Amino acid sequence: MNPLDFTTEELDRLFDLAVDIEANPAKYSKKCEGKKLATCFYEPSTRTRLSFESAMLNLGGSVIGFSDAGSSSASKGESVSDTIRIISCYADICAMRHPKEGAPMVAASRSKIPVINAGDGGHQHPTQTLTDLLTIRSLKGRLGGFTIGLCGDLKFGRTVHSLINALSRYDDITFIMISPEELKVPDYIRDMLTEKGIAFKEVISLEDVMPELDLLYMTRVQRERFFNEEDYIRLKDFYILNKQKMALAKDDMLVLHPLPRVNEISVEVDDDPRAAYFKQVQYGVYVRMALILTLLELV
Repeated sequence: MNPLDFTTEELDRLFDLAVDIEANPAKYSKKCEGKKLATCFYEPSTRTRLSFESAMLNLGGSVIGFSDAGSSSASKGESVSDTIRIISCYADICAMRHPKEGAPMVAASRSKIPVINAGDGGHQHPTQTLTDLLTIRSLKGRLGGFTIGLCGDLKFGRTVHSLINALSRYDDITFIMISPEELKVPDYIRDMLTEKGIAFKEVISLEDVMPELDLLYMTRVQRERFFNEEDYIRLKDFYILNKQKMALAKDDMLVLHPLPRVNEISVEVDDDPRAAYFKQVQYGVYVRMALILTLLELV
């Protein structure tokens, strides 16, 4: 499951369903009675795993699974394709997080049940992208016609790669990529935007572009993606969003963050009405509920 597997019309239906779930939770509270979600997390996660589990429980279903590879048969050398064949006998749907790029796709090709990619290495994080799109659509009222700044780790940040790919299908979007030289977006993303004729620019200074932004998507510099500690320490505090920088922004600019944050957004920004990252978490539950219902064909 990748957002790009859906047409924009299918995404609209998914988001409409998520909005209806938000407005009428009782209507959906028993939709997944008797259904089981398996959460197969080979890599640590708090938010994504709990968001999936919360989504399934809100729908009246139940949850089984493991929260790291060490507590699964992967520690004995079992392959992902064998694991998913076994899980298919126990559950109706699976959410998989894996450090190896493409592992959830391999699992999906071997599975008898729907497999949702809950993040694979530095590659993709599709359900975070669905969360981001629903948040933007709900709070901005549209998925197009804006300038979005993406700030921080644009090289390893899978959320950024997924979001750029998804938003590139909507009209009149300008991307401003804000990062140090060492953490610029991969070439394939630059090539894709150039090929599609989508406006973008790459800058190092956040302050210089703040007044232009309708949305600012902050990311943390991820220690786990670095090959050496020195590079991580040198770059981890490169961008810190604070009140002074927020004062440069439009009154209706929104700040998004896939979380967890470390220190790239100062806690003093949390009280700013433009800070939308905790709302984003709630939208993540609604969109995962909508996705589970859609893939299980219960709507």
